[in-house]
Amino acid sequence: MASKPKDKTEPAAKSAVDKDLIRELSALLEETGLSEIEIEVSGLRVRVARGGVAAAAPAPVAVAPMVAPAGITSTAAPDPAKHPGVVASPMVGTAYLAPEPGGKPYVDIGDTVREGQTLLIIEAMKTMNQIPSTRSGKVTQIMVEDGQPVEYGEPLMIIE
Repeated sequence: MASKPKDKTEPAAKSAVDKDLIRELSALLEETGLSEIEIEVSGLRVRVARGGVAAAAPAPVAVAPMVAPAGITSTAAPDPAKHPGVVASPMVGTAYLAPEPGGKPYVDIGDTVREGQTLLIIEAMKTMNQIPSTRSGKVTQIMVEDGQPVEYGEPLMIIE
């Protein structure tokens, strides 16, 4: 009599957690750029999530803090997500700054763009989505790198 293959989604004792299933779900997070995955089958619920924003995007370049001379107050750097000219990601996916690998980017810092002009593309679920400029102006910051995973609402560029 042949034995029944073990179903990876069957409930298991706490000491017998299916590490292969967790590894597969973690790999799926990396492939898709998602921030978390949760499945439930036959009463077993498994949730795998990234540890924070740093896992989803490279950290900004660290700059040594400057000490202000006496009598001068320093202000914290403004949050780019609150800038009036921010272009935020409308979806989770992978950002590409050029139409093809090694190609000329859609825009560079200092370029003047018009409303509706393509700034970059985001690949989501094997679909390339053009991200248009929400306003006319000058590109002052590009906050993502080519091929970087992005989250919904993440600042991509600033146009002033």
